[in-house]
Amino acid sequence: MELLFGVKEISMSNKAKGSKTERELYQIFVDNHYRAVRVAGSGTMENADCDIIAGKKGKKFAIEAKSCKKLPKYISKDQIDRFMTFSDIFGLKPVIAIRVNRLGWVFLNPKEKNALKDSGKNWAINMEILRKKGKRFPQFFGEKARNNKENKSLKIGGDILLDEKELDNLIRDDYIE
Repeated sequence: MELLFGVKEISMSNKAKGSKTERELYQIFVDNHYRAVRVAGSGTMENADCDIIAGKKGKKFAIEAKSCKKLPKYISKDQIDRFMTFSDIFGLKPVIAIRVNRLGWVFLNPKEKNALKDSGKNWAINMEILRKKGKRFPQFFGEKARNNKENKSLKIGGDILLDEKELDNLIRDDYIE
């Protein structure tokens, strides 16, 4: 893709989808009493290597937000390398937040062993990784979840915490590529 004034040319529909995803995630942090900012130019400008910076006393995070309809989700190794470097420079804990249709938000620590699968030029996030390494917002960030009396699942910020049986019931063979 061509660079114009340091900005990559990308399709507006992908940019709009990414911005919507970032705004949704930003709001989850705000609703859970974090201070958060979306990083201007994330994904399109050099040196804007994360999507959201969020924190509260004693907790500081750099968040890379992704969304997909189906798994696996591929992320270039270069993008992850730049994200990790950005996080280290600013002393932020790196977090990959992925919203999968029908599953909601799942959070991964990219520094954790086997949190990403090597697929050559890219890192991949698949269902096995989400099951073994992924956590919901309250689990990952140490927040207390509210019990939703209408459903056995726990709910926080519109994000439902599924137990293993619910997750298996939700996933269909046609869901995963």
